[in-house]
Amino acid sequence: MRYVLVVVRYILTSVVALLLVLLLAGCTVGPKYVKPAVPTTPAYKEEVPSSFKESDQWQPAHPGDQASRGKWWEIFGDPELNKLEEQVADSNQNLKVAEARFREARAAIRFNRAAQFPTISTSPSASYVKSSDFSPNFPSKIQQSTKGDFVLPFDLSYELDLWGRVRRSVAAAREEAQGTAADYETAKLSLEAELALDYFELRAADAQKQLLDDTVKAYTDNLQLTENRFKGGVAPKADVAQAQTQLDTTRVQDTDVTVQRAQFEHAIAILIGKPPAEFSLAAAPLNHQPPSIPIGLPSELLQRRPDIAAAERRVAEANQQIGIARAAYFPTVSLGASAGFESTHIASLLNGPAAFWAVGPALAQTLFDAGRRRATSESARANYDAAVATYRQTSLTAFQEVEDNVAALRILENETQQQQEAVASAQESLQLFTNRYKGGVDTYLQVITAETIELANERNAIDIQRRRLDASVLLVKALGGGWNASNLSTFGAPSVKDY
Repeated sequence: MRYVLVVVRYILTSVVALLLVLLLAGCTVGPKYVKPAVPTTPAYKEEVPSSFKESDQWQPAHPGDQASRGKWWEIFGDPELNKLEEQVADSNQNLKVAEARFREARAAIRFNRAAQFPTISTSPSASYVKSSDFSPNFPSKIQQSTKGDFVLPFDLSYELDLWGRVRRSVAAAREEAQGTAADYETAKLSLEAELALDYFELRAADAQKQLLDDTVKAYTDNLQLTENRFKGGVAPKADVAQAQTQLDTTRVQDTDVTVQRAQFEHAIAILIGKPPAEFSLAAAPLNHQPPSIPIGLPSELLQRRPDIAAAERRVAEANQQIGIARAAYFPTVSLGASAGFESTHIASLLNGPAAFWAVGPALAQTLFDAGRRRATSESARANYDAAVATYRQTSLTAFQEVEDNVAALRILENETQQQQEAVASAQESLQLFTNRYKGGVDTYLQVITAETIELANERNAIDIQRRRLDASVLLVKALGGGWNASNLSTFGAPSVKDY
């Protein structure tokens, strides 16, 4: 037993010496990570930067600006939409794929971190050995030709991370996990926005359907009017034919709207993870108004877009890969140790004299590889440059999307006022031509023309309202919804920093 204690004490001494070596000699080769700059205005103060076309819409965010945070869809005030949005995170299959990818990336952190600790293994064996009677080393007359061999070994191996290869591998895995977490949030936000868009498209179809239903009823009354006038000898047969044609054409449009509505209803069902045959929404005309959405300064957008955060984390990961490639130029130093017991009889296997041990370092250095390490290093640097370009392009695209939808909301707001005036004018014109027709002053063709113009304007008013709501949804999506880069460390499950 005294021998066992000696072995254990020696191994502990070696481990302590190893830690001292790491403290004194450990270093990390490769570039230190610096977050890349993105093409934007140099300063964001209280003044709104004039480099943005929609500059009057960019304002400093305040703590009370809660309109586009968290459950952003609640700003539209639609209980049915709220209920549908709540089902996306739990039931959407594409989102489940993104969540599984995150768990996979998080497991990779633990896999790489395991290299920071020694690997201990054992391979017990028991055998009965028959030696040759003609063995030159052990003549059969002197030693028995058969014997037992029982071995209980323990092996330890550990790579001294002198150049930071292991540490950088762990950091790269952590940054990939954070990027994957941001990918999940990007997918979630995109699906939530897609559901809201489909929902408003469906409600716009309901509004179009209601309008066309009312119009069909009105045209049916007009047809009856022209038939009565024809029977009374006041109107020609052509008026009846025109009224019938207009009614039939409007009925076709009324029926065609139901096709679009069915498609949007099916799309919503898939987004919430249900078969289309098991899902339905009762008709409800579009009666929403676009909410007021605070935008915040452009610089804040870099913290509120999960896709930007994912791109930035992959720049950091690519930077770590440069250091890993650089570490390959330096020798690898590892510590190996073996200890255990070996005996020809199992009864004496754990006795002191049966113990054995060995410990010592090993160094490995590649002397010639025909340029393989250099190519790996160049590849890592090229990948870093590509990641930086992707990060900057993602940021530019984010600014574009915000600008696009801010402009759309501003322009469509003016267009709504113009369209309301056009609808009112068309209704007045229709009333005048209808009265003149009843008075025998104008032909029915004038009434049909006025009715066609009035219907087109009312349908266009519904479409503009839908487009304004769509632009509101897309603006919230462009602003990152309720997400923030600080959420990377609190994503749904244990933090990636815990691994």
